[in-house]
Amino acid sequence: MGLSDLKQETPKREKVFSFMRTLRTSENKSDPCGGRYIYVHDLPSRFNEDMLKECKSLSLWTNMCKFTTNAGLGPPLEEENNIEGVFSETGWYATNQFAVDVIFNNRMKQYECLTSDSSIAAAIFVPFYAGFDIARYLWGYNISMRDAASIDLVDWLMKRPEWEIMNGRDHFLVGGRITWDFRRLSEEESDWGNKLLFLPAAKNMSMLVVESSPWNANDFGIPYPTYFHPAKDDDVFIWQDRMRNLERKWLFSFAGAPRPDNPKSIRGDLIEQCKRSKVGKLLECDFGESKCHSPSSIMQMFQSSLFCLQPQGDSYTRRSAFDSMLAGCIPVFFHPGSAYTQYTWHLPKNYTKYSVFIPEDDIRKRNVSIEERLRQIPMEQVKIMREEVISLIPRLVYADPRSKLETLKDAFDVSVQAVIDKVTNLRKDIIENRVDENFIEENSWKYALLDEGQHEVGPHEWDPFFSKPKDGNGDSSDSSAESAKNSWKNEQRNHS
Repeated sequence: MGLSDLKQETPKREKVFSFMRTLRTSENKSDPCGGRYIYVHDLPSRFNEDMLKECKSLSLWTNMCKFTTNAGLGPPLEEENNIEGVFSETGWYATNQFAVDVIFNNRMKQYECLTSDSSIAAAIFVPFYAGFDIARYLWGYNISMRDAASIDLVDWLMKRPEWEIMNGRDHFLVGGRITWDFRRLSEEESDWGNKLLFLPAAKNMSMLVVESSPWNANDFGIPYPTYFHPAKDDDVFIWQDRMRNLERKWLFSFAGAPRPDNPKSIRGDLIEQCKRSKVGKLLECDFGESKCHSPSSIMQMFQSSLFCLQPQGDSYTRRSAFDSMLAGCIPVFFHPGSAYTQYTWHLPKNYTKYSVFIPEDDIRKRNVSIEERLRQIPMEQVKIMREEVISLIPRLVYADPRSKLETLKDAFDVSVQAVIDKVTNLRKDIIENRVDENFIEENSWKYALLDEGQHEVGPHEWDPFFSKPKDGNGDSSDSSAESAKNSWKNEQRNHS
């Protein structure tokens, strides 16, 4: 046998990656945590707990101190808030819509598969309060102040041995705000937010936010917190049964304020339609003492409605969508960015199962009657859709971090599992040297809608909603900073 023959018979050496041990743990069927371990970075307290000590500085208009109590759930909803028994007896809190940083971190402390051995971790959690950090500095601070903690965090992470394994691509963090607060487009002092999500290292991490960008691949939408935080499965089952058996006297309802400064907003049209209809209910929100500040007024209206109108807020999304689904009310969306391209981990990809879609232009240009459109849906179909909404409730709420649901998976569980799946698939791709040469980041929203096993994206019926215009007019990231700014200005109107 010649030397050349020997060469041919030498087996190819398989590349060894340091994360292979993790993948092997998932094959260990005797370990209930196999493939599910999470390693949590022990960050210096300036990145999280110290912010809570300075809670008065977390918002220009709202004293956040009371909202950071009870592991981030806020104060319990008092008896006087529970008009006509709108809420069940336990699990209801006056939760701030931007409190996910703390809630998620406290849920993580109770996660059943934490590990101090990063070499077996399926993913690595960074407990940075990203949303609280930027909230402190959005108004009246220069960009170096706004960026300081993000840059400090990235410097700290990149010196850690855990970072080297995948350059941060197995890391994830949470920012309980909309993505535009972390995507400042320039170094102009007048530009909005910080640049956390544009830092090269942060582009490798996965950031979970209450509203993600359709055009970027490093952020993922997770639900806004509602007022309901069950401590056990039974809390959820009892609530679901109540929502099934309610009498709903209104065909549709809307809680919100007009946006007269925004010529593209359809809210004025929706308010008019609600006022004109005998089967439409309106809760008008405005500054000052408004029923929109009362959780019981809002939830009572949603509970007595078959459909709940959910137009864009100041940005694509609004907390109200989750409050309404919690009340067993079928959401009506007018822009796919308000839910369908956002919460693909938590909501069915087939949006017709749980919602109604009426494109904004049908309202704006064609003056479509919402009442007529909704009346066309057979009552039997409405019941099926409502049951779908009610069945989704567990995965849309954040359980009380101080206890543990027995069998149900809440919004936290769903999010963590989705991150683990994402990192696991990425590791398998690296081992098998698979690279998607055709990946176009600007089409991120399309990839999120693909079924498992699909990789190709092409033209889509929603392209007009997400086209990025060349002249800076229209719905694009150019207007996102303005949206974020308006979102802040309207923060006092909890549900507007």
